[in-house]
Amino acid sequence: MKKISIFLILLVGFLNTSCIEIIDDLLIHDDGSGILKYTINLSSSKVKVNSYLALDSVQGQRVPKIPEIKEKVATFKKHLSAQKGISNVVIEENYTDFIFKFSCSFSSPQALQTAIQASIAHMAKDQTIAESSSKWLIWDGSTLTRSIPEITSKKVKEMDKKDEDLLKQGSYTSITRFDRTIEKFDNQNAKLSKSQMALMLKVDTYSLKENENLIENRIFLSKIKN
Repeated sequence: MKKISIFLILLVGFLNTSCIEIIDDLLIHDDGSGILKYTINLSSSKVKVNSYLALDSVQGQRVPKIPEIKEKVATFKKHLSAQKGISNVVIEENYTDFIFKFSCSFSSPQALQTAIQASIAHMAKDQTIAESSSKWLIWDGSTLTRSIPEITSKKVKEMDKKDEDLLKQGSYTSITRFDRTIEKFDNQNAKLSKSQMALMLKVDTYSLKENENLIENRIFLSKIKN
């Protein structure tokens, strides 16, 4: 997601007027299959979002209306569901509190990245996205390297400097779960769960804008028990 997120494309205007909470929750099984859950929460700024939606344009950019957003989300879901290695695509849309939740199952991290890149390229009508060599997940069976999806970092960096206070109020939480225990990890800001089978990293979106490497982590797992 990024995680590439279609919501970051559809709701990019909201990012310029709102405090945003993003939760990126990834489960990787021993065989490389897994589940991605991605949440965007704008509830603390829903008054601002509603005011934004009432406008025709902001800073020269057309403001999408809710029916249009719903249509694009449905198109994205349909396209992603048809991709190889992807199943159980679910998108929950709450246009009262402006909370959006996405989840899907995948056969491998590579299948997930390829499918999301292809679907976003289809939506954006930009084939270079699908052909991008950028990897935000690298998995070899015992080590996972995570970084922020390129498209997510680009959207955050595009935010105006005058919105720094909003960025400081927002947060990006990255959670990674496994079937077995974690031996060690590179990013010392990450917090290890009591079970030692999950890690969490949380940063404010302003810090992430200034240094996207804050979310990067290389996670080493224990050996699979026979």
